[in-house]
Amino acid sequence: MALYSEKVMDHFRNPRNVGKIDDADGVGEVGNARCGDIMKVYIKVENGIIVDVKFNTFGCGSAIASSSMATEMIKGKPIEQALELTNKAVAEALDGLPAHKLHCSVLAEQSIRAAIKDYYDRNGIQYDPAMFPAYDHDDDPHAHE
Repeated sequence: MALYSEKVMDHFRNPRNVGKIDDADGVGEVGNARCGDIMKVYIKVENGIIVDVKFNTFGCGSAIASSSMATEMIKGKPIEQALELTNKAVAEALDGLPAHKLHCSVLAEQSIRAAIKDYYDRNGIQYDPAMFPAYDHDDDPHAHE
């Protein structure tokens, strides 16, 4: 059996939404000191809808594929729906990730949440702080699954 699914390989070889949005409405950056992966997500929001999303990821193929898939999953969606995105959903959409690479999908979820929190903060939008837990990136990455 192959270590990576065809979807993982496709999103790694042909990542969607790579880049930067210079006038982004929200930016989220997260990293994992243990593995060295860093993800930065930019969102553009109009009328509560994520109309554009871009990412820059420094990391392995699984990190790039997770970023690519996660951005595809939230593009065109209401912010509230994007907040419901889970690392499990990202991994499932990629037809699975090896157990030792699941932290990559966790980082994708966290970077999107961080970008949405930044959007809320910039626009004075009230939110429940419990929606945006503080992540200790040196913890076991599987603790947030």
